[in-house]
Amino acid sequence: MRAFIFPGQGSQSVGMGAALTAASPVARETFEEVDDALGQKLYRIMVDGPQDDLTLTENAQPAIMANAIATLRVLEKEAGIRLADKADYVAGHSLGEYSALCAAGAFDLSTTARLLKRRGRAMQAAVPVGEGAMAALLGADIDKAQAIAGAARDSILAEGGGELVCTVANDDDPSQVVISGHRAAIERAVGLAKEMGAKRAVLLPVSAPFHCPLMQDAADAMDTALAEATIAAPFVPLFCNVDAVAIADPGAIRAALVAQVTGMVRWRESVLAMAEAGVTHFVEFGGKVLGPMVKRIAPDVEVMSIVSMDDIEALVKVL
Repeated sequence: MRAFIFPGQGSQSVGMGAALTAASPVARETFEEVDDALGQKLYRIMVDGPQDDLTLTENAQPAIMANAIATLRVLEKEAGIRLADKADYVAGHSLGEYSALCAAGAFDLSTTARLLKRRGRAMQAAVPVGEGAMAALLGADIDKAQAIAGAARDSILAEGGGELVCTVANDDDPSQVVISGHRAAIERAVGLAKEMGAKRAVLLPVSAPFHCPLMQDAADAMDTALAEATIAAPFVPLFCNVDAVAIADPGAIRAALVAQVTGMVRWRESVLAMAEAGVTHFVEFGGKVLGPMVKRIAPDVEVMSIVSMDDIEALVKVL
């Protein structure tokens, strides 16, 4: 069995999509369709930058999705290989769920682009710049990360600093967990991390604290946006972030996408659940971020990361 998987924010880089566009008119058409849907020259930012513009959440999210879908469309239209015939499940990391659902036919491309633009803006607006933060805890599993986050909250509360948010945002793999919340609490957690057993703690260069309760306003905005959007039953089920289970009902998909704005990305559990369901091959489209995570979670599975035409040609040979 095979799962097609799609990366999340942080996988963007200036120049993304340029080589694929030069090699395939299908990729070029995909990026043009996204530009038309958004009414902006997003592809130009993807190719030429500047990096600061590409990193803006409202640009990074649709850009990462567009790059992933362009890669998949080249496979489908030039090699005649359909996701519905070759994948048993799809999954994505955070915004990657939108890419996965687009790939599986639940959303059309224009709708996906507009939803991600709205999502990016809502997430950025939910917390004033500087009030929130995120940090990666390296060499820490979920239990250790939760203990570190709890210790940071408790120590600030004991000092009379009030109840601040500091919670696990991404359970990525057995050796990397991301925490999110108020900046003071996250910085306290970073200071406590090493003495509590983590190898290292690194503040992440993000402009908002994603996947924590501080994102409630963004969740409300996406509840409204998704209520207005048409969601079809996907060709294959989605293993969703918030519950790490396979879903295909449009109502369940809508609820999961709203919940994941404030909820934890249960990526490690999702990969384990897919492996337990029989998935032996994982194919990542548009990045090389999730593949290494998958191997750390389930060392016995096969993983391919597809970015270039060479990657696509290599995939065609094994599908």
